[in-house]
Amino acid sequence: MAMDTDAIPNLLGDMRDEAPDDLQTHFISFEDYWERKLWHELTEALLEYFQTPASARHRIQLYDNFIKTFAAKINQLKLVQLGLSTASCYRDNQERLTFLTALAEKVNKPASQDAYVYATVAAADIQLKLKEYDGARKKLDECEKILDTFDSVETVVHASFYRANADYYKHKMDFAAYYKNCLLFLACVSVNDLTPTERQSRAYDLAIAALVSDSIYNFGELLLHPILDTLSHTQHAWLRDLLFAFNRGDLVAYDVLAGNIGKNEFLQQHQTFLYQKISLSALTETVFRRPPHDRAMSFATISEETKVQPNEIEHLIMKALSLGLLRGTIDQVSEIARINWVQPKVLDMKQIENMRGRLREWDSSVNQLGNWIEGVGKDVWAA
Repeated sequence: MAMDTDAIPNLLGDMRDEAPDDLQTHFISFEDYWERKLWHELTEALLEYFQTPASARHRIQLYDNFIKTFAAKINQLKLVQLGLSTASCYRDNQERLTFLTALAEKVNKPASQDAYVYATVAAADIQLKLKEYDGARKKLDECEKILDTFDSVETVVHASFYRANADYYKHKMDFAAYYKNCLLFLACVSVNDLTPTERQSRAYDLAIAALVSDSIYNFGELLLHPILDTLSHTQHAWLRDLLFAFNRGDLVAYDVLAGNIGKNEFLQQHQTFLYQKISLSALTETVFRRPPHDRAMSFATISEETKVQPNEIEHLIMKALSLGLLRGTIDQVSEIARINWVQPKVLDMKQIENMRGRLREWDSSVNQLGNWIEGVGKDVWAA
C-alpha cells in the first residue's frame, strides 16, 4: 500500500514534467485533491483536463494508473465520462470496444444503472462502427428496458441512447424509427453543441427520412426545429424547400424542385411514392382550406384544386382515409367526397393567413346571426 502511495505522486510528477507549461497546474491539483481525498473536486478537475485536446497523450495512462485506484469512490456516471474520453485515445475500434465493455461491467451495480447504460450504449455505438449490428441491437434493447424503469435520469444518458438508436436504424434503413429517435436525440441536446457538419448531416438525414417514410405524413416537428435551418444557403437548400412544399401540398413547387430528386438515391428510388405522398398532402390541404360546412366536394373540384389527375382522385381519397389523414365517406356514383375531419398539421405563414381569413368569416357570420335573431325576436329579447 505504501508503494502505491509513493507511486502516484511520482506518476503525477513525471506526467507534469512532460505536460506543456499551461497544463502543469492540473497535475498539482490532482495530487492535492488525491492526498486530501477530495474525490468530487478531483473528479471535476480530471473532467476539465480531459476536455483539453492536449490531454489525449496522458488519458490512458492516467485512467489505468491513477483513476482506477479510486474509481469506486467517485460518481460512477462521471467515471464513465472519463472512460469515454479515454476510449477515444485507443488505436482502433476493437480496443475501444474491449475497454468500454470492461467499463460497463465495472459500473454494473444496482446503484449505478445510469452509468451502466451510458457505458453500454457507448459500446453499442462502437459495435455499429464495426458493423456488429445484432450485438449493438441486443445492448440497446437491454438499455431501453433499464431506462424505462427510471423516474429520471441525466439528459446525457438519454441523448446517448437516442443517438445510438438513431444510428442503428439509419444503418437498417428504417426511416420512421430513425426519424423518431433522431428527433428525441435533438430534444436532449442543444443544437449549438453539435458541430456544423453534424448539424447539417442530421438535418439532411432527417429530411430524407421524413420524405421517404411510408408512415410519416406530418413532419411539423421537423419543420419547426432550428436544425432544419442549417440546410439554408447550402447545396441542400432545395431539400428544405421540398419539405415545406410537401407540408402545404404544393404540387407546382414539387414539379419545380423534382429535378433535384436524382441527387439522392433514396429519393430517386421512391419517386413514384413521393408523388403519391405530396398528392395526399395536396388533398388534405384542399380540405383544410374549406370551412367545415363546405367539405362535400366533387372529384372534379378536388382534381382542379389539387392538380391531381381526375382518374386518380378516388384512389387518392381512399388512401387518405385508410391512412387516417381524413375521415368521411365517398359517393362513388355521384363522385362526391364528404369529409368531416382532417388531420391537424403545422401551418406556414400563408396557411395561417388563410386560417385568419376563415376566422374573420366565422366572426362575420356569427354577427349576422346575432343581428338576425335580434331583429326577429324583438320584444322577446327585451330584458
